[in-house]
Amino acid sequence: MEKSNVYATPNVDPFTLEIVKDSMIAIGDEMFIALARTSMSPIIYEVLDYASGLLDSKGQLLTQGNGVTGFIGMLSFMVKETLKKYGEEDLKPGDILIINDPYGGGGSHLSDVGLVMPIFYEGELVAFSANKAHWTEVGGKDPGSFTNDATEIFQEGLQFPCVKLFNEGHINQAVVEIIKYNVRFPDLSLGDLWAQVAALKTGEKRVKELCDKYGKDMVLTSINHLLDHGEQLARQELSRLPKGTFEAKDFIDDDGFGNGPFPIQVKVTITEDEFICDFRGSSPQVMGPINCSYTALVSAVRTIFLAITNPSQDVNDGVFRPLKIITDEKSVLAAERPAPVSIYWESMLAGADLIWKALAPELPDRLTAGHLLSVCAVTLTGKHHDTDEPFLIVEPSVGGWGAGKGQDGASGQFCIGDGETYNVPVEVAETRYGVRVNEYSLRSDGAGAGEFIGGRGVIRTYEALTDNQMVTATFGRNKFLPWGSSGGKEGSPNQFIIEKRDGDTDGPFGIYPRYPLNTGDKVRLMTASGGGYGNPFERPPEKVAMDVKNEYFTVEQAKELFGVIVNPDTFEVEGVTSERNNGGK
Repeated sequence: MEKSNVYATPNVDPFTLEIVKDSMIAIGDEMFIALARTSMSPIIYEVLDYASGLLDSKGQLLTQGNGVTGFIGMLSFMVKETLKKYGEEDLKPGDILIINDPYGGGGSHLSDVGLVMPIFYEGELVAFSANKAHWTEVGGKDPGSFTNDATEIFQEGLQFPCVKLFNEGHINQAVVEIIKYNVRFPDLSLGDLWAQVAALKTGEKRVKELCDKYGKDMVLTSINHLLDHGEQLARQELSRLPKGTFEAKDFIDDDGFGNGPFPIQVKVTITEDEFICDFRGSSPQVMGPINCSYTALVSAVRTIFLAITNPSQDVNDGVFRPLKIITDEKSVLAAERPAPVSIYWESMLAGADLIWKALAPELPDRLTAGHLLSVCAVTLTGKHHDTDEPFLIVEPSVGGWGAGKGQDGASGQFCIGDGETYNVPVEVAETRYGVRVNEYSLRSDGAGAGEFIGGRGVIRTYEALTDNQMVTATFGRNKFLPWGSSGGKEGSPNQFIIEKRDGDTDGPFGIYPRYPLNTGDKVRLMTASGGGYGNPFERPPEKVAMDVKNEYFTVEQAKELFGVIVNPDTFEVEGVTSERNNGGK
């Protein structure tokens, strides 16, 4: 691939070049903050389930700010689809396009709505600003729009096939009206739409200011420098990785209809020049909505590629030039229309986890044991107990990450696909929604034993305060548990149960749509603890005693799993078992 040798040009000031490059990164950050501060939905301004960034005139990502790592790369597909459909000749200053096509337009599921704005300077297309945000509602057959028993895309909500929301600065009011009359919470959805528009215009304004200050040619030269610099950093890290082919296989639990499990597999080939992920041989696309599109898989693979190489570097498309992804057509990892995709993350993240699993033994300093993996998404809808107004909870759940070489796993963290996001605070939930949060605690399930223990999952319990509420939950990794590493034990399943007001219980479940709740009924959400690392008998007895004191493990589990006898009253070590002395033999 031909490179732009900007430093060989005598008229280019390398200091200015770096200033412009860093300015573009700062623009991406400003766009990100602008969206959060003007949005209407907690899933955006609290959870940060969105991404924004700048791209060059060809659709190559230059800078991206994202709460969820699952959006890395999707902005590029959005802009390239825009260029494919309209070409430069049909794009004008003031245009803004709306797109959520899961199959080719940078899509994940319909709830993640993208906006694209071409940026012109002196009549020339110089860049794009783009963002993608999870709307609380896009219509469809169920509140929250990502139902877990859809059988085709048409049940999942409104589809925006890259159409103009603004045409040369003039709003397409017809599109706004269609949204308004097809979503259950139009104030939230349209409020988020205008927030995205504001963020795009912030990006446009700052890019034009950059061109005014340093000149268009310097900005375009800096764009090439930014991409080539990203590639250079990635290749430096690639050269340090072990070379060869590494394989892993696993299963996706089911598709929401009891079908499955579905086998998936990967061959990761690392050479001096390429990082190739070959998913061929994985299950064909399925009836239920766990399918993911190729664009979603690309984002997941990019996330784990960054974790393996250099997770702290700024993201742009140059970073991913060595990366190659191969799949079968119409597979569960590259589904095609009209396959349902509303809970796509179950396959998308399973694809990333395969690469993780294949390379963890080779890179113990960089990759831990398995984690909760699933977004563990919850939608809960009903009437508010004080206002009698409808409410809708849409949120992911935190859980346990796997232990690694020299460290215990992190507790109460989002899965790899959610990244730097946050849960809705208890105070916000109880104020805005018709529920009471009865419990929010770390889970003591005895899973993830090892020399270093897996991080703890959590328990979050919602109590319905009105009748006729409904909860839909998707807790993948319910049957195939977070894997241990280097002799560590498996983690625990993601699952939830219903506790009825009369004392009866129902469950546990992994996936369930629209479970009815009445006043006093509770849904108890329990996420996985991560896998352990290393032989549990090699964990120091004093640490095991502290684990018991912290209620991560019981006295009985300490003896059985670690071979350590702990006093239940003082939490002091009283001795070790003969099995521990014999190394488990």
